[in-house]
Amino acid sequence: MRVFVTGSTGFVGSAVVKELLAHGHKVLGLVRSDASAKALAATGADVHRGSLADLASLRSGVSATDAVLHTAMNHDFSQFAANCAEDARAIEAMGAVLEGKPMLVTSGVGVLRSGPIGLESDPPIPNSETYPRASEPTAIALAARGGRVSTVRLPPSVHGLGDKGFVPMLIALARQKGVSAYIGEGQNRWAAVHRFDAAKAYRLALEKGVEHGPFNAVADEGVPFKEIATVIGKRLNLPVMSKTPEEAAEHFGWFAMFAGFDVPTSAKHTRELLGWKPIEPGLIADVDQAGYFEGRAT
Repeated sequence: MRVFVTGSTGFVGSAVVKELLAHGHKVLGLVRSDASAKALAATGADVHRGSLADLASLRSGVSATDAVLHTAMNHDFSQFAANCAEDARAIEAMGAVLEGKPMLVTSGVGVLRSGPIGLESDPPIPNSETYPRASEPTAIALAARGGRVSTVRLPPSVHGLGDKGFVPMLIALARQKGVSAYIGEGQNRWAAVHRFDAAKAYRLALEKGVEHGPFNAVADEGVPFKEIATVIGKRLNLPVMSKTPEEAAEHFGWFAMFAGFDVPTSAKHTRELLGWKPIEPGLIADVDQAGYFEGRAT
């Protein structure tokens, strides 16, 4: 099928495009810049110029294809609430012109309850000022109106080549502060997945029926945050230190909420339903190599 992919040159989206093309699908990728257009065209995908703010470009992309994989998201956390609102508007715009086509929307396991292991059957927590991401509630609303819409939930760490997410932020912060920190005993857990394994989950969910979602694209169910801090400290030759919640607020700044995430997540249903078998390195093995500290993680 011909698939409209938003975020087609992003960290996750580029892996999704590669996966789709490798399995016989055609791709129309949304791009904003000339550089992104050139990079996407080099993969063999077709280029569609536009952005999440350009709702007309989103609607025309949907109309020109057979299915939608929405992986784009502005990750400037200094304006997280505004970016979440933009994401919701983009999903609504695409959902309005689906006309029976399947669409997968990217969500995060952070929308699930904290603590007990999260399941695919768990509903998202209500939106709040603390966590305003609206992708999954918007997808649920579209599905309730008859749309073939569901979500792929990604964990806090989607790792691999070119990672610019949470782990590189922690590495940069450790370098800046001279210490690799965790909160309390550091036993709060991050789920994780390699981006190539995540891409396979998107492709399989599209092929086997988005109606069976949501899907948890999780390989490591729950890595204690202290283990992440420890491998960073080892690689940087820095002390690894516990911070109280009050100290963490100053040490991590806006990132303190994410550093304190306790979101262990199961993908048992997703694995069984899709026949999805993650094969890439786990989070600790991936981070514990020189590339993560030289800007070229594998």
